[in-house]
This record gives sequence, structure tokens and C-alpha cells, in this order.
Amino acid sequence: MGSLASERKVVGWAARDATGHLSPYTYTLRNTGPEDVVVKVLYCGICHTDIHQAKNHLGASKYPMVPGHEVVGEVVEVGPEVTKYGVGDVVGVGVIVGCCRECSPCKANVEQYCNKKIWSYNDVYTDGRPTQGGFASTMVVDQKFLVKIPARLAPEQAAPLLCAGVTVYSPLKAFGLTTPGLRGGILGLGGVGHMGVKVAKAMGHHVTVISSSSKKRAEAMDHLGADAYLVSSDAAAMAAAADSLDYIIDTVPVHHPLEPYLALLKLDGKHVLLGVIGEPLSFVSPMVMLGRKAITGSFIGSIDETAEVLQFCVDKGLTSQIEVVKMGYVNEALERLERNDVRYRFVVDVAGSNVEEAAADAASN
Repeated sequence: MGSLASERKVVGWAARDATGHLSPYTYTLRNTGPEDVVVKVLYCGICHTDIHQAKNHLGASKYPMVPGHEVVGEVVEVGPEVTKYGVGDVVGVGVIVGCCRECSPCKANVEQYCNKKIWSYNDVYTDGRPTQGGFASTMVVDQKFLVKIPARLAPEQAAPLLCAGVTVYSPLKAFGLTTPGLRGGILGLGGVGHMGVKVAKAMGHHVTVISSSSKKRAEAMDHLGADAYLVSSDAAAMAAAADSLDYIIDTVPVHHPLEPYLALLKLDGKHVLLGVIGEPLSFVSPMVMLGRKAITGSFIGSIDETAEVLQFCVDKGLTSQIEVVKMGYVNEALERLERNDVRYRFVVDVAGSNVEEAAADAASN
């Protein structure tokens, strides 16, 4: 089992200000407790939320900040009361690492809706120590907020499922949208959207990808297996598709009109917002009233749902489409992600990037 050190210094790549530029940063991990697990980070996916947080788009960023919340790592030490994991296990860490455990969402095992949840980074633990994410050599995480990575799932492939994968899986399950034969729309074909296509198709749905241009048509149809492709600026095509969809999974992380997409929904159709947008969206109420339609949202997924989606992907033979990069490329990767130049998720090979050496080199220069 090994004995847990009370504190340890680790190296991560941190943003120091709202430029969002990341560079090596040495810091001390929080105190370890009896139910804590020390995780050597192997891989960490890059999410659009990392850009929002590093660049203070939401106005609440605190620096220095080590981003990263799609973390896959190896257990290297466990506390004396850890029962779920052992040294050598490959585990995942997602968006949250703490909750109150007493509120209704916590008791219902949907702890992602706890008002006292603790984010994987840009937050503080109950002891006041700042949380830091997976762009680092090591993390300390309570066993409750870990999931075991199935043996048949490559760790680099598993990383995006801890956020992008469960983010689309959770609302489909929560809103009763898992029945084969449903007709769904995936709005936006990025890291979350591409998993939306794969998960929905694996559930037996007819899937239409909705995009602002035709640039991704071949990718959507030929590579991801979408059934249809709809360009939102094509008024005739949009009109022809009116009242055709049971749901729309909206992954767009920037301001956009809702009315063109609400028109695509059938009676009782659901428009599910997944993108983090820092300004109000608007629509005229008859667009919702006249079809008894719903505009709703969903936030990542629970720990239980994360374990479910990992197994679902193993059972269905699903993988995320990724581009693996080293930590030294992370700033370029963030810039490319911001201009949507990735198919479809960057994953940082943290363990293979010698982050400690990078920090030493930076300190000597």
C-alpha cells in the first residue's frame, strides 16, 4: 500500500494570467487523507473549458492555475481506508473532486449538481488548498471521485470519455432518450459533438449532424457514421428538416441563436444545452409553446454515469478520435482548439513528457 506523505511537491503546467499561456510550475499537493489516492498522471485530454478557465472567460479564474479534467493515471499509493482501488490500477479523474455528500443531488448520486461541489482545478478544497488539474505529474484524489478504466480501453482513448463522453451520455439517459429508433441532432462537431454522434449511433438512433458550413460533411458521414448532415445557413434544407428531430444535443460553446434549431424539433422535442456560454441566449416563446418543446441543459455526468459510459464504449467498440501531443505542445494545442483545428480531441501524453525536466530546464534558463 505504501505510506502517504503528508505533502509532496509536483510539477504541472500552469496559466499565470488571463493570457492563458501555460508554463512549468512547481507546487505542493494538498494533504493526503485516509480515503485519498495518489495518482501518477499518464494522459490528460484538453477540453474547451480549459480555454475558458485559463483565459478567465467566465470571470472567476484564480492563478496560478493548472488545467486539465480528463485525467487518466496509475494509482501509486492509497490511504488506509481506501477500499475501491489498489496500487497499479488505472483510474480516471473527471471534472469534480469533491461534494458535500449530504444534499439531495449527492444522495441521489448525481453529485455533479451539488452546490458545494469542488472542481478539479480553479477551486479550493475544504482545507483551503487550491485544486490543480491533470496537466501535472501527480494528483491526490478522494476515492469517491475516481473511476476504474476498463482493461480493454486504452488509457489515452479513455481520457476524453471522462468529460466529452459522459457529457453526451448523461442527458440521453436522464431525459429518456436511449430508445432505438429516435431521431437526434448533434449541433457542433467538436470534441463533445463527435462523441455525441458515436454514442447516439450506438444507441440505435438516426443521427443528423448540424453545422454552420459543409466543411465537415465527409467527416460526419463517412468517418463518424452520421445519417444526415444539415448546414444551418441553408434555409431550404433547414425548412425541409422542420419537425423531424426528437432531440438536439447542442455542443456549441459560443453564443448562437436557438430559434433555427428549435424549429427542427418534433412535438415534445428537447434542445439540450451542453456548451458553456457566458452570455444570455434568447428565443421567442411561441417557438417552444407551439410544439411543447423543452430547452434544457445538462452538466457532465455523475461518477456512476462515467463508469457506465466507459463500459458502454467498451461494449459497443467505441473510441474517441484523438491527437496525442506532448506537454511542450500544449499552448499550440490550446490555440488550435480555439480555432477548431483538431479532429476531435487533443490528449496530452503527460507521463511521456518529462514535465519535471521541463521545469528544471525553465528554472535554469
